[in-house]
Amino acid sequence: MKKVLLLFVIITSSITQAQQKTQSQQQRPKLVVGIVVDQMKMEYLYRFSDDFSPNGFKRLIANGYSFQNMHYNYMPTYTGPGHASIYTGTTPATHGIVGNEWFSRSLGKDMYCTDDASVKIVGDGKEDEGKMSPKNLLSTTITDELRLATNFKGKVIGMSLKDRGAILPAGHFANWAFWYSKTGSFISSSFYGVKLPDWVIKFNNEKHYLSYIDKGWNLFKPLETYNESLADDNPYEGKLYKSEKPVFPYNLKSMYEKNDAGIIRSTPFGNDLLAEFAMKAIEKEDLGKDDITDFLTVSFSSTDYVGHLLGPRSIELQDTYLRLDQTIADFLVYLDTNVGKGNYLLFLTADHAGAENVNYLKDNKYNVKSVDPTDIKNALKKYSTETFGEDLVLNYSNFNLFFNKEVVKSKGLELQKVKQSFKDFLMTQEQVKRVYTEEEILASTGNDYYLNFIAKGYDVTQDGDMIIIDKPGYIEYQGTGTSHGTPYTYDTHVPCIFYGWNIKKGETHDKKEITQIAPTIAQKIKIQFPNGTESKVLLEVLDEK
Repeated sequence: MKKVLLLFVIITSSITQAQQKTQSQQQRPKLVVGIVVDQMKMEYLYRFSDDFSPNGFKRLIANGYSFQNMHYNYMPTYTGPGHASIYTGTTPATHGIVGNEWFSRSLGKDMYCTDDASVKIVGDGKEDEGKMSPKNLLSTTITDELRLATNFKGKVIGMSLKDRGAILPAGHFANWAFWYSKTGSFISSSFYGVKLPDWVIKFNNEKHYLSYIDKGWNLFKPLETYNESLADDNPYEGKLYKSEKPVFPYNLKSMYEKNDAGIIRSTPFGNDLLAEFAMKAIEKEDLGKDDITDFLTVSFSSTDYVGHLLGPRSIELQDTYLRLDQTIADFLVYLDTNVGKGNYLLFLTADHAGAENVNYLKDNKYNVKSVDPTDIKNALKKYSTETFGEDLVLNYSNFNLFFNKEVVKSKGLELQKVKQSFKDFLMTQEQVKRVYTEEEILASTGNDYYLNFIAKGYDVTQDGDMIIIDKPGYIEYQGTGTSHGTPYTYDTHVPCIFYGWNIKKGETHDKKEITQIAPTIAQKIKIQFPNGTESKVLLEVLDEK
């Protein structure tokens, strides 16, 4: 009897130790998946809700934790800064990505957010498509910190149709970042390796994009489903690759023959292609297969291309989201099957939102308008020449005004007086709401709502001598489609949903900031914060009860 009791104690002890070891191993999920939907407004989850399936966005909302009032906390609200801010947990003032492309004060020329002349393309594409890396990103990312925390054993892979959407989230230490070339292939750069993995080469050789192009783009659901959008042919839409009219169906094969494989970016099938590629990466890279956490970043870009061209009230945009809903549903099933329910932590958000089409608002009696950036530049040049006898403006872009300080000095002018003169002039322009000088920005106390947005997006080594904020509703853009970049809620309000591993169901309407995502993940999986973050977290996600 004593032997039986001793044996029982030994077995019970062994089971307890095994359970404790398993629990210890489960301090982190097997895989973290970050999904960014380019230019997704929170409002789309509301407006298109009746038409979504129960298995995509609705599954995430019903079974995850949704932040209904998530906002960007800086300007400019563009793709490059958005992706960088999500994954670094800080703003452009710290991480240095102050735009997609910008005129750099220190360099005296234009630069692109992921440009790197020291690297070469890896894969099939034009050389300049591959001269990219995270070199210009000044802060670490949550993906970097995972690599450090796992002694570089946990894999990090980033992917997107856009280079910046793949490179910036993946960080400095990624195993790979892949982006889409106009050749129809996913490419990378020598920053990550000298040769694409065999599975990527095989995927590219299979030319998956052709199947989407061959079938064309028609409505995903019956026409009457799209009653949340304007008519198929309306004056607020641009034309997809010089189509005669912006109407369904679209002959993608004809567009492809006249252009290149890049046309798929401006259709919902760019998202489908990326999802295929993501699932193949999980399979071939063995992501989430062991107890060392991996991280996959996926940025869906087609929503942004369609939004810019055709606008937020187009049937094309609604169709893109209805198809993306199905794509996400399929992706979740794949994760359940191949990584396991409860083994992956997923979050979904956007890199910025987007404005209503200005002409649509104007036609409905809202007194706003589109302002061509060229007209602004010409007005500044005219004022400068008439006032100072010479053009003192070096550059105007991304709401930044740069002065040619050598010319200012050569004419014996005092820079502060020049700034004040231009500020007075700009405040007479119909579209301008506020103008701030470099000195005002750097002296910001945080009490001025608009100035606070600018200060958090301002890098003194790169940005302009003055920053302009336009009035709400005004856009420095063309008359069709839409754009973004301002501190207004139509550009800052984005979805944020956490789902999966140790995430309770629920929602909150408290206002949150996009820079809280990365430090929250750091706390959730118990790793170091990215080095530039303010470390403010989403407590709702950390509370597992």
